[in-house]
Amino acid sequence: MSVQTSARVFFITGVSSGFGLSFAEAAMQAGHTVVGTVRNSADATEFEALHPDRAIARILDVTDDEAVFRTVDDVEATVGPIDVLIANAGYGHEGVLEESPMAELRAQFDVNVFGAVATIKAVLPHMRGRRRGHIFAVTSMGGLMTVPGLAYYHGSKYALEGILETLGKEVSQFGIHVTAIAPGSFRTEWAGRSMVRTERSISEYDALMNPIRERRLSASGNQLGDPRKAAAAVLSVLDTDDAPAHLVLGSDALRLITAGRAVVDDEIERWADLSRSTDFPDGAQLAG
Repeated sequence: MSVQTSARVFFITGVSSGFGLSFAEAAMQAGHTVVGTVRNSADATEFEALHPDRAIARILDVTDDEAVFRTVDDVEATVGPIDVLIANAGYGHEGVLEESPMAELRAQFDVNVFGAVATIKAVLPHMRGRRRGHIFAVTSMGGLMTVPGLAYYHGSKYALEGILETLGKEVSQFGIHVTAIAPGSFRTEWAGRSMVRTERSISEYDALMNPIRERRLSASGNQLGDPRKAAAAVLSVLDTDDAPAHLVLGSDALRLITAGRAVVDDEIERWADLSRSTDFPDGAQLAG
């Protein structure tokens, strides 16, 4: 395993609070320069006050594809080569699928998936040309397991997990690492002001959904995970030769993902004979 420790340029989306801010602070404390995206000038001023030289703010809406590409190109030209991307901007959606409007699904994917992918696509030509770089994107334990009431959120994070895993296989030949950061429950604003909640409307879901919503609201601010430790964990895998494709953070995430995947594995095995029954009898194999 080898680790480069020289100062880098980080591009991190969504640094006003939560994981984004923790990632940025840890990177700057380690001597790196951070270009962080925010949504307004007040947040930009607050972010740049964190460090006179290493904190550089850019106002950006990650759902504006053209603005994303312009911003990345500008950073490359005026700040320096982007060595590390952390596509962090995103939010949660809570709601029973039947109750949740389609517009909320589209909005969830617009930020959590399309915004992240646009940012990745903007940095890729630069990293590929230099034959180096590390792309991180924040997914969730909810991209590897599910619970009721988060269908839209799970869908967006499962999509991003699949995109990132595929991307890693495409760009490893160029010396670019790709890591999906899958946190569990951390003390951020995810379950508070960073979550959209669909209004309840179908009483048949009350027994299932009402206790879930109440527990999530009461747990906000008291979660197990420490965002500062998450940031340290991310920095510890930066540019290691064996950087993980999936970095699970938090003991709760480890437990719930392991249990969820075991259920899937057991079900696949239970129905394995039926799965095999759909093959042609000649056993012909197609290349994957």
